Formats: sequence, structure tokens, C-alpha cells
Amino acid sequence: MSRPRLYFLALLASVLTFAGSWSLRKLLDGLPPIQALEEYSPSLTTRVYDMKGGVIAEFSIEKRALLPLSKIPVDLQNAVIAVEDDNFFKHWGISPKGMVRSAVRNFVARRVVQGASTITQQLAKQIFLKPERKVSRKIREVLLAFEIEVNFSKTEILQLYLNQVYFGEGAYGVQAAARNYFGKEVSEMTLADCALLAGLVRAPRANSPFFRSENARKRRAVVLQRMLDEGLITAAERDAANAQPVPVSKPLGFDTQAPYFVEHIRRRLEQKYGTAAVWRGGLKIYTTLDLEAQKKAEEVMQKALEEFDVKAQAEHEKKIQELQAGGEPLPPEVSTAPLSNIQGAFTLMDVKSGAVRAMIGGRDSHFNRVTQAKRQPGSTFKPFVWAAALNSGMTAASLVDDAPLAFYFDGRDWRLLEGATDQYSINLATQPFAASPDFKIWVPNNFDGKFLGRITLRMALAHSRNISSINLITQVGPPMVVEIAHRAGIRSDLEPAPALGLGASVVTPLEMTNAFAAFANGGIAVTPYTVERVEDSSGRVLEGHLPSDREAMSPQLAYLTVNMMKAVVQNGTGTYARKLNRPLAGKTGTSNDNRDLWFIGVTPDLAAGAWMGYDDFSSLGRKDWTGGSTVLPWWTAVMEDVLKDAPKRDFPAPPGIVFAAIDSETGLLFGPNCQKKNKLLEAFAAGTEPKRYCDIDHAQPVSQQMESEPAAGATGSVLPSAAGETPPPLPSEDEIEGKPAPAESEESAGLE
Repeated sequence: MSRPRLYFLALLASVLTFAGSWSLRKLLDGLPPIQALEEYSPSLTTRVYDMKGGVIAEFSIEKRALLPLSKIPVDLQNAVIAVEDDNFFKHWGISPKGMVRSAVRNFVARRVVQGASTITQQLAKQIFLKPERKVSRKIREVLLAFEIEVNFSKTEILQLYLNQVYFGEGAYGVQAAARNYFGKEVSEMTLADCALLAGLVRAPRANSPFFRSENARKRRAVVLQRMLDEGLITAAERDAANAQPVPVSKPLGFDTQAPYFVEHIRRRLEQKYGTAAVWRGGLKIYTTLDLEAQKKAEEVMQKALEEFDVKAQAEHEKKIQELQAGGEPLPPEVSTAPLSNIQGAFTLMDVKSGAVRAMIGGRDSHFNRVTQAKRQPGSTFKPFVWAAALNSGMTAASLVDDAPLAFYFDGRDWRLLEGATDQYSINLATQPFAASPDFKIWVPNNFDGKFLGRITLRMALAHSRNISSINLITQVGPPMVVEIAHRAGIRSDLEPAPALGLGASVVTPLEMTNAFAAFANGGIAVTPYTVERVEDSSGRVLEGHLPSDREAMSPQLAYLTVNMMKAVVQNGTGTYARKLNRPLAGKTGTSNDNRDLWFIGVTPDLAAGAWMGYDDFSSLGRKDWTGGSTVLPWWTAVMEDVLKDAPKRDFPAPPGIVFAAIDSETGLLFGPNCQKKNKLLEAFAAGTEPKRYCDIDHAQPVSQQMESEPAAGATGSVLPSAAGETPPPLPSEDEIEGKPAPAESEESAGLE
């Protein structure tokens, strides 16, 4: 060989060596550090559990979980190795024979029909490399595979792969895939299940049993045959697995249940821990939800609202026909368009702990009416007025007027129009000012338009007498009513005006239910909560519920109020609930123009609130569609199921309570002239029971004979602190932990 030719070849070899070294250096420089694999933490699925430990929802960008190899069935390990990389335990990262075989097949087919990546190469590609078809990416994949094989054992590589590989339907890793396709834990999977999952790895969509079941069946058979060829299973096992059906629809149980409850939790935890932690962190969220009660409540409420929609639409069309038949133009508020769907809300909570057992925020919407909708509570607010009356020294046997009255506004306050005690005198007194824009008159009325004269507080509450409520709030002062309501758990602003006694201020259903729970809980107010415990992906507890409560009122005041509320169910506006056949206290409510219908009821253990109304505040229509006639029936149907196995306990009387037999009409001690049907065993704070026996002639109108009878009872506050003192708010769960509480919004008001 001539010297110039030798020099040329030497120079060419040097250039090629330099170019190869430079290219290799560039490829190696672009590789991620292999140590990152040791610290690799994929996006995990956050799961929400009910009170019994069942999964009710999952939050994830990618459905994924991390399992040690010991928790993954051997059949699944073998199936994946058999079909994806049968020389996995023999090669050192790549399979040269497989690469040659794949290249030949792809050349013959003139397209990519077979891959040659080992499990190690697939792991390198999935974690470190972009999904691009370039020679440089393939070389990096091979180099990374070599490095992974040097630094990790085969079992470590297989564990990482099985927790990382994509099985379709958003499921990354074997745990998520087992839940997604079979509704099982990984440990419960059969050989047929394992083979089906292994067959998904190469083409998850094309072999999905949900979309191409026949493809899934054929691919599973291929996997089983490969396992047989490798001596991993017997022919009998193969045939038995092939005979199993493939799942053709997503299993029930892992989609979101109790959507309003879950959405409330999502918002709360995202605010506290951040979006990434909730959606990628694999948290375990253990909640207070009673899924059985929740499902029953959803079923009953949905059916009741649908039935109401049908009745309301029929009533609406009837009204239009009547107006058109009479030749009258349709008023602006009457549209010929179909009515919108009625909305509803329901919440159930434990009165002792504040644990929310059920929450339904409506239908066909993400707006949670339990926590976000502020509506007029109507007469459901009256127990706070009656509690204030008891606190001022009155008793359940005290008499209160149920007679016409009127108020005028003097520019600063609403004042009682003196001497206007019947409709004629009211008209006479207000007539000179009727046309004056500066003179405001308010003439309240009872729902039935009737007046009962002087009646006991118990009767007035049982029959929801509006005028009695206004008389009581005028007597004790609106600020006292506001204070008691706030102590009990109402967090919304309340206007201290006479109309407050009719539920004029707006509140949420959760606030009302929580405040009623304070009466049932012996005067102890608790913070409603939904989360018992939050754990991170390794099981470390991030938060646990710490009970928070305080004395809102004395046990005696709470008992006396709830004892009067029992009359609502026994013989008042809530008698439908008597079918539950157990001690129960509650209050119906209907706001102005039938815009809001309510019932809130309590047992010694549970408080449940229900509401119905239109989101645009339209009237529900007929006057006889009230809280007692419309909401109470489905509330009762829900509670019938919830309470079916609960013991029938009565509200326990605390020390300092005495009982006396009274005449239910006069409020005086039951005497020889009284009728047996009027005999009532009434509860009193010790020392406030009546001292005089009834000597009224019951043959004559009792109310006329009692006009000058002073109210029974003593005076003096039975609140736990001086009247007028602002009660401290219950702390949130974050404040209990010593962390700043998140800014309150309408979404979270009243519920931590």
C-alpha cells in the first residue's frame, strides 16, 4: 500500500474515531442521571374513602399506584415477561436477536409491525425519553438500558416497570389497571385477569376489552399460549383461563360517588395542600360519609323532585289556560315556557361530633346548595326566637298573643303601632300615611290568615304562629335572638329586626342544620367536618380531625327548646314525621311567597336538614305547597331508612329540669276544672314551673279570660355567659392545628 494511501486511511480512521467519540459524548451528555431512577416518584392516584373504608372517588391526572413486587401476583409478572421480554432475566439490557428479528419483519412488511425493546428499554423510554421516532433517541434508549442494568437488579427493574407501564383507560401501573378493568385489588386477580392485562401493554386501545372485546380475547389467548410455551402454566390452566369472559364495561364502585360531598372535600384540600398534592400525590382521604345513607338520600330526593316538577308544570299550564280562557293578559311573572327544574338540598350530621354523614347539594349542577346557597329559612328560624324567650324567663307554658299587630319605620327602627290590635284599628291608624313614601308600614299575618288569641309558647311553636313569633322577638329584643342563633352555629349576618323571627335573613342549609344540632346536643355547638384523616402515599398522617366544641347555651335551655320542638312533630305542622315512631324534634319552614320550603329535624344523635326551591327565587306556586306538605315527606322517607337500625332514644333531661302537669290551654297547673284531653306533662327549669292551679271556666273562650294573666315563669338568663357577650367562633380544623385558616368563602362557610 502506498504511503499517501496509508496516510489517507489513517486520517480517515482518526476523523471517524473523533466523530464517533464526539457523537457518543453528545449522546451521553444528553442522558439524564441514572440516580433519578432511585428517587423516581410517579404521579399517584388520590383516593377518597367513606366512613367504612370503601372508595368513593379518585383524584388523578394519571391513575397510578406504587406496589412492591411481593404484592404483585406471580402470574402477572410471568405473563408480562412471557409476552414482552421472554429473555428478561438473561440479557444485559437489550436483545440483539430480538432487534434483528424485528428489523427483518419490519423490512418485509415495509412498516413497523414488531418492536424489539426489552422491558429495561421500555422503562428507560417511559421515564426518561420523549416519544419521538429518531435514531438518536433509540441510541439513548440502548445506552440508558445498559446503565439501568448496571445499577439496578432485575427484580428492581421489573417492579419499577410494572408500576409504571401504561395499560390504557388512564391506568398507569398494575394496581390502577386492576381497579380500572376488574374492580379488584391486584392480589385478587386471576390468571385470566393477569393475561388480559399483559396483553394490553403493547396496544392498550386496540386490545381494550371495553372497545374491542374480541381483540382482547384473542390477545389474552396469545399471552396464555406464550406462558404455556415457557412452562409457566399447564394446558389445563390455559384452557380454564381462556374460558373466562372478558369484562366489557367498566366495573362499578370506583367512579365518583356523592359528587357534592367529594367536590367539597376537593376544594378544601386543594386550598390546604395545593392542587399537585391532591391530583398527583397519592393521598388517602378518610371521610365521615355514610355511603349507604347518602345513596338512599340521593335516590329519595331525586324521585321527589322529579315528581314535584311534573305537578308544578301541570299547575303552571293550568294557570295559563285559566288566564287565557278569561281573556286576561298573562302577567310578566307568568311565562308560557316550561318551568325550570326545582332544586333541593339535604345534609345529615352527627350531633355529638359534627361528622357530616350525607350531603346533596342539588341536581344537574356543581353549585352546592348545602354550603353555598343562602336562602330565607322562614319559620325554621323560630326555635331561636323561642329559645330567647325561654332565656328571658318565659316558659313553654307562658302565654303569648296571636292577634293582629302592625309596625311602622321611624327612619331608624321598626316600632310597634300602639293600639292597633285588630284589622279595623290597623287600617284606621295607617290610612293617613298610606300614600306617604317616607312612612313605611308592615302588617304581618299568619300563614292561615287566622288568629288564636293568647296561647302557650308550646302551641305557638307547634303551629308556627307568625304573630306570636313577632310578639316574642319584640319582647325579648332582636339582639338576644341574634346572639343565641350565632352561639348555636349560624355564621351568616342576621339583621336584628322583628322580621328576623319569620326567617327574613338568609342562611345556608348547613348552618341551620348545625344550629339545630346544638339544641339536640345539650347546648354544645360543634364544628361540622367531612374529613377524619389524610395520609400521604407512604401512610404518614398529614392531618387528623380534632374535635372542637363549646357551650352555646345551658343544657337546660337546650333541652327546654328541643322539648318544645317535639310538639311540632307530635301535633303541629310536622306531624307527617310521626310515622318514624320515635322521639323527634324539628321545625317546618316556608318563606315569603313560597320561595323556600324547609324541614330540619333532630334526634338525640342525628340532625338532618332538607330544602327545596328554585335557583332564580321564583315562587313554588300553590300556597298549600309548604315545608310540611312538600319537603317533610321525602325527608321522612330518607330518615326512615337511616334510622331503621338505630335505637329509639329520647332527649335526656339534664339536672335542673322539673316536670309538672299543666293545662295545655292556660299554661297553669292542671286542676279539677280542666279537661283530660288538655292534660300535658310540661318541662320547666327548676323554679319556673307555674304555682297556680287552673280555675278557668273552660266552657267559655279561654283566651278572653286569660287576657290579663301574667306570663308564667321567673326571670334571669340561662345562657352560659352574660347576655350581649359576643360568643367566640368555633375554630376551624386548621386553627386547631396552629395553622392560619384559609380565607372563608361562600363555598366553605360553616363547614371545615
